[in-house]
Amino acid sequence: MKIFAKTVLIAVSLLLSAVPGFAADVKATAKTAGDTVKAGAKAPASATKESSGADAAAAKAPAKAAPADINSATAAELKGVPGIGEAYAAKIIAGRPYANKAQLKSRNIVPGNVYEQIKDRIIAKQKK
Repeated sequence: MKIFAKTVLIAVSLLLSAVPGFAADVKATAKTAGDTVKAGAKAPASATKESSGADAAAAKAPAKAAPADINSATAAELKGVPGIGEAYAAKIIAGRPYANKAQLKSRNIVPGNVYEQIKDRIIAKQKK
């Protein structure tokens, strides 16, 4: 889990350093394997000149993640859904299988307010 968090921190810092307006504001650092990566580090000039307008548009718009399948997703995949933490992920996995995603609410796996937050980010595929 710590490796995942460090990897995410590094990825975010690299993304923020590629955006000119945010690069100066970021002061966070991440340490991995004894190396220090500064989030405010700038990308080489050659890398920024080669990017096209399509790349810039794609960087601004957040990528829509595929919905997590509550019947087959791993705990890490479930925790990737905003609103689902370690405890809810464990409860979802323990309550499998689900006929539909609304059973998370009807079986009291997650409270109603959490279900409303995650319902558009989850699915319940049925095995054939």
